[in-house]
Amino acid sequence: MPEAKLQAIADEADFIVAGYAYSLRGGKVRVLNLEKPTSAAVLDLNGNMLETTMGDVELSLVSSYYLKNAEFLEDSNA
Repeated sequence: MPEAKLQAIADEADFIVAGYAYSLRGGKVRVLNLEKPTSAAVLDLNGNMLETTMGDVELSLVSSYYLKNAEFLEDSNA
């Protein structure tokens, strides 16, 4: 993924934790590993995985980060 695209994703993210960009769009949380952009997930608002290219350990981490920081999300495309 081009550096400019990664920067745009990071700039538009609702929050970034440990290199993961979290964005709430249309009632779903999109998560992208900014250091490894092939690693991504889509979570529901309860932190449950809907789609992912992440392994179990990484998915557990991003879900935990989301649940601790969900209050900072704003759904700009609801």
